[in-house]
Amino acid sequence: MKTIRNLNICGTHILLLIFAMAFMFQSCEEYPHEYEVAGGVPKIDYIRITTPEKSDSLIISASLNSTITIIGENLRSITEMWFNDKKAYLNTSFITSNALIVNIPNEIPGVVSDKIYMVAGKDTLTYDFNVVVPPPAPKSMLCEFVEDGDEAVIYGNYFIDDMNVPLQVIFPGEVEGEVISVSDDFDEIIVKVPVGAAVGQITVKSIYGSTRSSFFFRDDRNYILDWDNLDAAGGWRSGVIASTEPTGISGNYVRFHGDMTGAVGETWNEDAHSFNLWNASNGRSDEPFYEGDLSAAVLKFECYVVEEWKASALQMIFTPYSVSATNSYIADGMTPRGLWIPWASSGSYRTEGWTTVTIPMSEFHYYHDGTDAGSAITNDMLGGLTFFVWNGGVEGEDCSVHMCIDNIRIVPM
Repeated sequence: MKTIRNLNICGTHILLLIFAMAFMFQSCEEYPHEYEVAGGVPKIDYIRITTPEKSDSLIISASLNSTITIIGENLRSITEMWFNDKKAYLNTSFITSNALIVNIPNEIPGVVSDKIYMVAGKDTLTYDFNVVVPPPAPKSMLCEFVEDGDEAVIYGNYFIDDMNVPLQVIFPGEVEGEVISVSDDFDEIIVKVPVGAAVGQITVKSIYGSTRSSFFFRDDRNYILDWDNLDAAGGWRSGVIASTEPTGISGNYVRFHGDMTGAVGETWNEDAHSFNLWNASNGRSDEPFYEGDLSAAVLKFECYVVEEWKASALQMIFTPYSVSATNSYIADGMTPRGLWIPWASSGSYRTEGWTTVTIPMSEFHYYHDGTDAGSAITNDMLGGLTFFVWNGGVEGEDCSVHMCIDNIRIVPM
């Protein structure tokens, strides 16, 4: 450890130093030196991982947002700590004279010096330490179905577009898209979809590495309904099918369109706002839609909310294969389901075109009125599916519900 300051003492400086020292010693009795109050000049001996079972693992680098333990002397003297040019938050509850626990800021450094800077009194001390920026982390897309030549939006973290090593987005088929922009927070990419893009995972590459997405572009896995090859025929309401106004995302889709009052559960209009898929009536086999771990799976679909949506929930209700020719489960107070109410936080919701909706299967634990069912659904309940805009237990405003839905599927997270 060393100080950044340089002291050049000569000539008149010595006289000034003598006077300063005399004043310091005279005032010490009334105003103790700051280091004496804090415990002395700080010194780092080593840095280790905070996890107890790995406390013997000494480190000289760590990733953004990771927690480290600094071991040394007089660490209570430190009032500020910086990793490169990003300031860390110091919690005095996690600082003793010999140990300091700190979280590395989750911010991309603007200037990389590979040092920790510690302010103690009037001194700034340094310690060599490398903050590792993770590779890109693509997490989702605004819409997973985008035509060649159109712009797609990818969300995630650590999208670093270095001038010497530009950010790259590789679409399935090993074709590279043109990066239009990257957000200032490095969490959003706008990219033009290249000609020849296929179905599959997207790879994002930066100066810090590359990562393949868990989501699929133009996902074609495990469709339950797409209204081109898989429909809800056989149900009391198979849904109003359309392909134009708006233009479909991939062929036909189901449209919900009709007036809705804001009062909780007051409007009941299955003809305008629902479909029933009963596998037995539809001619499908007695097999669940998904046989994997539901705690690690999500329901996805593409949705276009055309008008301001301000009332009721989109209820997504899975039913066993044995359930057919009845809608009693919609409000029986026994059948858990998922509720999508994106307007609740702001009072209204609409989309600027098609968007991909993702709902964890673990969230399918509500009743029709928004109360908690206490447990989520199981695989044996995945033998039918009803969508119905109604209730949800949230008061809204009178509106016209106009939403279009396509490509309903259950896929791994």
